[in-house]
Amino acid sequence: MIKKLMLLLTALLVVACNSSQPVVRTKKPVNRKPNTSVSSRSNAKKPYKKPAPENRRVTPNKPVASRTGQNGDLQKIGEKYEAAKEKSSGNSTVYSKEEILEATTRVKVTTAMVYDYIDTYKGIAQNNMTQYGIPASITLGQGILESGSGTGPLSVLANNHFGIKCHKEWTGPSVRYDDDEEQECFRQYEHPSESYRDHSQFLTTRTRYAGLFLLDKDDYKAWAKGLKAAGYATDPKYPDKLIGIIERYQLAKYDAEVLGTEYVSTGKEPSILEAGRDNAVADSDLYQVIQGDTLYSISKKFNISVDDLRRKNNIIDNAISIGQSLKVK
Repeated sequence: MIKKLMLLLTALLVVACNSSQPVVRTKKPVNRKPNTSVSSRSNAKKPYKKPAPENRRVTPNKPVASRTGQNGDLQKIGEKYEAAKEKSSGNSTVYSKEEILEATTRVKVTTAMVYDYIDTYKGIAQNNMTQYGIPASITLGQGILESGSGTGPLSVLANNHFGIKCHKEWTGPSVRYDDDEEQECFRQYEHPSESYRDHSQFLTTRTRYAGLFLLDKDDYKAWAKGLKAAGYATDPKYPDKLIGIIERYQLAKYDAEVLGTEYVSTGKEPSILEAGRDNAVADSDLYQVIQGDTLYSISKKFNISVDDLRRKNNIIDNAISIGQSLKVK
C-alpha cells in the first residue's frame, strides 16, 4: 500500500514539472546595473563630440588715422630722410645735408595736413597749458610753424617739432643736421609728446621768458610778440606769422576750452574747398617756408631756379626764415 502511494506522488511530481503553466512571481525583478569600478569608468573613452561654434562677434580693426596726413607719400619721405643717415656715434646720429635737401623737396604741406596735425596734438597742447600755463594756441601754432605740420626732417627723424637744439644740459639722444650752422646738434625724442613737454619746460625754466607768464592766457597776440622780444626767434616777422597761423586755423578756441570761456571766431579760417588743396594752390602762387627749407630745395620743389626765386621775392642773399611766404610762380 505504501509503495503504491509513493509511486502516485512521484507521478504527480513529474506531471507538475512538465506542465506548461507559467510560474507566477510575487515580486518584481530588480534591474541591477553591472558592477563597474570607478577606475574603469574614468578610463573609458567617451565618443568625441565637436564643440558648438561660439557666437563670438568679431569687430574689424578700425583704420588708424595717419599723423599729419602722412600716407604712403610722407612715409616714403621719411624713408628718404632715414637714407640720409651717415653715421651714429653714441647718442648722436649724423645726416647728410644733400640727401636731406633732396628728400625735403618732395614734401608738400596741404591745409588738410595742417588740420590733421592739429587734431593729433591739440589734446597734448591743452594738457600742457593746464600744467605749464602756456596757451595751447601758442604751442600748436609754433609746432605748425617750426615743423611744417610734422613733415620737416627734424620732426620725422627725431620727433623734434620745435627745433630745440641740444644745449649743454642735454644728455639724451640727438641728431646732427645742417641748420644755421653745419652739423648742429638737435634733441631727439622717443615720441612727439616728449617734444611738446620739453618745449613747455624750455619756456618755463629760462628766466628770459618769465615775463610771458605775467600775460593773460587768452592773449595769444601778446604771447607771440613776447616770444620775439624774449629772443625766441630772430625773424622780425615771427609774431605776425604765428598770429596768422593761430587765426587762420582758429587755435584760440583750444585756449577757451581750457579756460572755460566763450570763443569768438575771427572768421579767417580756410574754406572747406581750400582745405583739400596744396598750399601752393590754395595761397595763389605762395609757399610757406618750413624747417629745413633752403632756396635750393624750394627751387627744386617748384621747378624754378634759385635766381628766379630771389628775383620774385627781392632776396639779396640765401637767407630765408621759417613761416616766410615766398612767390614761387
